[in-house]
Parts: sequence; structure tokens; C-alpha cells
Amino acid sequence: MQNINTTPIQGSNWVAFKTILLKEVTRFTRIWVQTILPPAITMSLYFVIFGNLIGSRVGTMDGLPYMEFIVPGLIMMSVITNSYSNVVSSFFSAKYQRSIEEMMISPVPNWIILSGFVGGGVLRGLLTGFIVTLVSLFFIDNIQIHNIIVLISVVILTSILFAMAGFLNALFARSFDDISIIPTFVLTPLTYLGGVFYSIKLLPEFWQGVSQANPIIYMVNAFRYGFLGKSDISIGIAFGLIMVFIVILASICLYLLHKGKGLRS
Repeated sequence: MQNINTTPIQGSNWVAFKTILLKEVTRFTRIWVQTILPPAITMSLYFVIFGNLIGSRVGTMDGLPYMEFIVPGLIMMSVITNSYSNVVSSFFSAKYQRSIEEMMISPVPNWIILSGFVGGGVLRGLLTGFIVTLVSLFFIDNIQIHNIIVLISVVILTSILFAMAGFLNALFARSFDDISIIPTFVLTPLTYLGGVFYSIKLLPEFWQGVSQANPIIYMVNAFRYGFLGKSDISIGIAFGLIMVFIVILASICLYLLHKGKGLRS
């Protein structure tokens, strides 16, 4: 009897997850001019300005042509920002339009709601990262891959992490202005100081230590290792930190959903 009862529940959960995920994918693909095209244009400008113009003067970075060095960082930057922005804007819109209340009173578990929104953010982040990778082929001869397992796993885990961070931001946000505070004053500075454009080996020892307090530097370097086999930090530590952050954020998001934080007046 237990198997008969649990099967429909599992099936309904799967339907709920697919429905939320499909809604999220449809949302960002329908307005692709606002969601997918701008990151490709922005990263193209980075390639032109930092890669061609400044890169020709820099020469090499950590033994690599500067253009090749920054490609993994720029791909990861696009993945981080788009995974985050997709979830924070989508979930806050659901709060603002009060459609989230229908999910909360339905028998759909909180982890399904979280997974659906995070899944949409991950797909947008990965799609944008893929497009930026294709754009980079116009500026470098070829893209070498040192370790495909590290490459794929770190980009997926990082996308999940920042999608959850966007979900958390949306839970606390009270207005549309609030969803831009964290990206502007926290996420952007951490990304630019996260080793995208330089190796922390160039910094004095004290500032190398300070830089290691920036979690994004671990993700960028692990991703760069997957591409080029170069990293300023331990890959094992990078994966460990990413997993710890994912568990912490998932626990916080589920707890706040259970308590109805930011959802109940």
C-alpha cells in the first residue's frame, strides 16, 4: 500500500518541477533580446577592450597569452551574473504579482519550488556561458580543454550556487530596487576582484591572502583549470567550498520558505 500511495506523489512532484522549470525557460527565451543577447554583446566588448587592446600590451599572464587567460573568467562571469539575475528577478516578480501564493498553498513541497526556480537560473546561466564561449572563438584560434570533468562540474555547481543566492535575495527584497543592490554593490565587485582579469600571484603576499577570502576566485580558478590546466588555488578546496556554500544556501532558502519569510504579509 505504501508504494501505491507514494508513486502518485512522486509523479505529481515531477510534474510540478517540470511546470516551474518550463515556465522559467519560456520566460527568459521569450525575451531573449533582454536576457541572452546583452551578455553576448557585453562579453564581446570585454574581449575587444581587454583582450585585443590591453592584452596586446600585457602580453602573457601566468605563462599564457592574455586573451586565452581571460576567456574562462569571462565565461564564468556571464554564468554567475545570469544565473543570479534570472532567479532574483523571476521569483521577486512572482512575489510581486502574488502568484507565488498559489504555489505555497498547493501540496507542492518547498524543495520542488526551489529546484524549479534554481533550474531555470542554471539553464539560463549555462546557455549564456555557451554563447559567450562561441563568441570567444572569434578572438582566439581554438579553445583547449584540460579536464572536461572539472570544467562541466564546476560550471554547473557554480550556476546552482548563484541561482540559490538570487533566490535568497528575492526572498528578502521588498521592491524592485532591492533586487539590484546585491548585484551592484556585492556581486559585481567580487566578480571583478575574483581573478577574471589577472592572476593573484601578481599581488603582494598580504593581498593574495585577502583575495582568498573572495569565494568567486575559487570558482574562476577551478574553471580556468578545467580549460587551461592553470589555477592559483587548490582544486579540491575550490570544490569543497562550492559544495559547502550550496548546502548552506539550500538550507537557508528551504527554512525561509517554510517560515514564509518575505512571502506573508
